[in-house]
Amino acid sequence: MIAVIDYGVGNLFSLTASLKHLGAETIVTNKKEDIIAADKIILPGVGAFEDAIAKLQATGLVDTIMDETAKGKPLLGICLGMQLLFEESHEYGVHKGLGLIKGTIASISEDMEDAKISGLKVPHMGWNPLRFAEDEPLFKYIKQGDSVYYVHSFYGRDCKESTIATSEYGITITGAVRNGSVYGTQFHPEKSGGVGLNILKAFMEV
Repeated sequence: MIAVIDYGVGNLFSLTASLKHLGAETIVTNKKEDIIAADKIILPGVGAFEDAIAKLQATGLVDTIMDETAKGKPLLGICLGMQLLFEESHEYGVHKGLGLIKGTIASISEDMEDAKISGLKVPHMGWNPLRFAEDEPLFKYIKQGDSVYYVHSFYGRDCKESTIATSEYGITITGAVRNGSVYGTQFHPEKSGGVGLNILKAFMEV
């Protein structure tokens, strides 16, 4: 069973529909006992980091997430859910994350400005080819250069040791990360067509 954590951030319909299409037993929940009973956890999210981490903390589930991942239970953070896995975010201030992935969440537009790159819109929104480490189990059903769908203004930085996939958008965007059994995708697999379904299928099997 996959527990999709509902902490009041984001529309969960497309994600749960994708998981059910793949035949996954899925529960959308904010209950500790459901997360403990589940085989895998997905942490979705859209919006602002500060608001999301506050809402997640308000559920009382942070300790449960940390305990279950410490035991090796697979977790997948998606979009803002991935960003919450990092040590801290610099989105409109400095905010502490869960610390499951070493690194920082930084502004795409600020880093583009520093790199003297212009002409690209932020938020970064649309389809981009993915480059990934060949031996990563999350990508065993897709091929190099397959495109995935992004919608974001901030991205993971200073996380080279955990980065397992990237895309190019003026600067190199961290597409996916992994630390042990903790995974994160900046892109939305549930909005990435057949490629995204194959990534979710692979997560079901890790």
